[in-house]
Amino acid sequence: MKNSKIKAGIVGGAGYTGGETLRLLLLHPQVELVFVHSKSQAGKPITSVHHDCLGLTDLKFTDKISRNIDVLFLCLGHGESKKWLAANDSQLNADTRIIDLSQDFRHTANSTFEKRKFIYGLPELNSKLIRKADNIANPGCFATCIQLGLLPLAANSQIHSEIHVSATTGSTGAGQSLSETSHFSWRQNNLSPYKIFEHQHLKEIAQSLEQLKPTLLVRINFVPYRGSFTRGILATMYLESHLAEAQIIKMYQEYYESHPFVHIAPFDVDLKQVVNTNNCFLQVIKKNDKVVIISAIDNLLKGASGQAVQNMNLMFGIDETTGLKLKPSAF
Repeated sequence: MKNSKIKAGIVGGAGYTGGETLRLLLLHPQVELVFVHSKSQAGKPITSVHHDCLGLTDLKFTDKISRNIDVLFLCLGHGESKKWLAANDSQLNADTRIIDLSQDFRHTANSTFEKRKFIYGLPELNSKLIRKADNIANPGCFATCIQLGLLPLAANSQIHSEIHVSATTGSTGAGQSLSETSHFSWRQNNLSPYKIFEHQHLKEIAQSLEQLKPTLLVRINFVPYRGSFTRGILATMYLESHLAEAQIIKMYQEYYESHPFVHIAPFDVDLKQVVNTNNCFLQVIKKNDKVVIISAIDNLLKGASGQAVQNMNLMFGIDETTGLKLKPSAF
């Protein structure tokens, strides 16, 4: 694919992840966006929903599927991707690759759909498998943020105690559908924990840590929060460690040396450093007998659509960062 453009389609293009995916693909130098599917918006210009795309495209939403694509992004709600494939997979060419942004195929037990085998698409864990994959299950946003904070410890057999995690996400993490907790009057100037110790992304996180350390049986105490902002996730993790801070930082630097979007920060990390980028910033601190890891990502980019495009780049053998050199909102 290095000398010809990748033909891409999107299903579920009216929502947050669909909108972010189409924005990235419209500006990707090696992609031709063939269609953007949406039942609710079919026939309407993309710019009637995504106003910021004015001047970027004249495409309209469609309720039809074109077979003439190399890759299809499924930007549907949880449980909907499997239903969509059951109804529509026969309309796709057999060699069309799929990148699914729902949770339908993330877990090993559910990673096969008929003849399609989905690889868990966390590049910092599975880049070799992703390069050979035909189908990708894109990770969840909390799962991405937290896993990136813990992978080097698991890879070096340095998890010996319970892990404590608190993480706050912006309102876009809940999707575009209206709910009481996404309403402006509830969310603004507010902070709320939810799904304490029971968040669905815990299964993903445990699965990846066990992939690196199969004998690892450790409890992850995860408290998620709804934040009073729209984009981003900031996670704080801590666990016991006998290593010195410099040793741990070196371990993180070596693990992520070949991964262009994860950076070990020599300063205090905050969300504005990563929002609107595909980056993850990690800060590593040793306090007494505890190592503290702070991880920050944009939930819609590194936590969803940006990571999906990163996976596409790997699958088609082009530079991993293509179309993803994005400017942060620094202030």
